[in-house]
Amino acid sequence: MPILIFVFVVVLLAGVPVFIALAGASLLYTHFIAKLPDFVILHRMAGGLDSFPLLAIPFFILAGNLMNSAGITNRIYDFAAAAAGWMRGGLAHVNVLGSVIFAGMSGTAIADAAGIGTIEIKAMKDHGYSKEFAVGVTAASATLGPIFPPSLPFVIYGMVANVSIGALFLGGVVPGVVMMAFIMLYVTYCARRYGMGRDQLFRWRVLGMTLVAALPALLTPALIIGGMTFGWFTPTEAAIAACAWALLLGIVFYRSLTWKQFYKVTLDTIESTAAVLLIVAAASLFGWVLTTTHVAEQAAAALLTITENPYVILLLINVLLLVVGCFLEPIAVISILVPILMPIILQVGIDPVHFGVMMTLNLMIGLLHPPLGMVLFVLSRVAKLSVERTTMAILPFLIPLLAALLAVTLIPELTLWLPKLAGLVK
Repeated sequence: MPILIFVFVVVLLAGVPVFIALAGASLLYTHFIAKLPDFVILHRMAGGLDSFPLLAIPFFILAGNLMNSAGITNRIYDFAAAAAGWMRGGLAHVNVLGSVIFAGMSGTAIADAAGIGTIEIKAMKDHGYSKEFAVGVTAASATLGPIFPPSLPFVIYGMVANVSIGALFLGGVVPGVVMMAFIMLYVTYCARRYGMGRDQLFRWRVLGMTLVAALPALLTPALIIGGMTFGWFTPTEAAIAACAWALLLGIVFYRSLTWKQFYKVTLDTIESTAAVLLIVAAASLFGWVLTTTHVAEQAAAALLTITENPYVILLLINVLLLVVGCFLEPIAVISILVPILMPIILQVGIDPVHFGVMMTLNLMIGLLHPPLGMVLFVLSRVAKLSVERTTMAILPFLIPLLAALLAVTLIPELTLWLPKLAGLVK
C-alpha cells in the first residue's frame, strides 16, 4: 500500500494530469500486486460513473456557460452595482454581491472567476482600485460559488458519501451568507484603512430598473432551490430545469444568445464534463483500492487513538484538507478522501451534511493556492498578473475565509438549520 501512495505522489509532482496519476497508481496495484483481471478494473471505473446524480454535472456546467454567453452576467453586475455601489469601497462590495447572485446559477468557482469576475476586475481597475486588490476580492468571492446552491462539489460528495444532495444544497445557504458577511466586513475594514470612497450614489430609480432587467436571471436560484424543497424535482432534474431556463432567458427574454454561441457553449460543456468524469472514474478506482486494502479502517483507528473529541477531529481534518486542497482538484479529493474519512466522522457522531459543507469550503480555499489552484491561474490570466503577484494579492483575503471556515466547523447548526427546517435532516 505505501507503494501505491508513493507512486501517486511522485507521478503527480512530475506534472502529470491528476486522472492519469490516480489511474496509473491504481493500475500498478491491481495489475501487478493484486493481479486482478482487466475487466474488474474497467468495471470499477465504469461503476464510478454509473450514477444518476452525476447527470447533474453536465447540466449545471451548461447552465453556467449559457448564463455567461447570453450576457446575463452583465445584468447581474448592473443590479449588484446599483444595490451596493454606494458603500465605501463600493465596487469591492459589488464584486462580492455579484458573485453571490451568480453562485445560484453556475455552481463552480472557476465559472464565477472566469465569468462575472472578468467584468468585476475591469470595472474596479477603471475606478482606480489597484489590480491586486481587485484580484483578491474576486478570488475570495469566487469561493462562494460552490457553497451556495447549486454546487458541483456537493453533487460529487452526495454521490460518494450517499448523502442527500438536496440537504447539502440547503446546508450551504447559511454558511454562504456567513462567508459573504465576513468578506464584506474585511472589505469595509480595507476601505476605511485605505480611504476608499463610494463609487456611485444610491438611486431608487436605478435600483428598480436594474432589478427589472436582472429579475428573470435572479429567479434561477429560486427555481432550483424552490423546486427541490417542494419536491417538484430531484437535483439532477433541477440542473435540467436550470438549463431550460437559461435557454429561455438567452433566446426569448434577452435575445442575446445566438446559435453560434450555443454551439460553442455546448462544445465547452462537453470538454469540461469529460475532464470531470475522467477524474471521477480514476478516483473511483483509486478509492476502491484504498477501501479493499483497509486504508480507511487503519486511518480511522490511527486518528481515534489520538482523540475522540469530534471538534478536535474536525480541526485536524481541516488542516489535512487545506494542505491536500493545494495539490489536488476538489473532485479528486472528495472521491479519494470521503471513503476514508466517512467512517471516522460517523463513529464520533459528526453529521455527514455538516462535514460535506465544511469539506467543500476547505477545498474552495485550496483553489486559491499554488501549485494547482485553478482559480489562481484563471485570475492570473484574466488580470494579466504573474502567479506570484496574484498569490500575494489573494493572501490577505484568506483571513475572512479561514474565519468563516472556523465558524462553520465549530457551529454545526449554521449548516444544519435549513435542512432540518425542510425535514431533510433529523
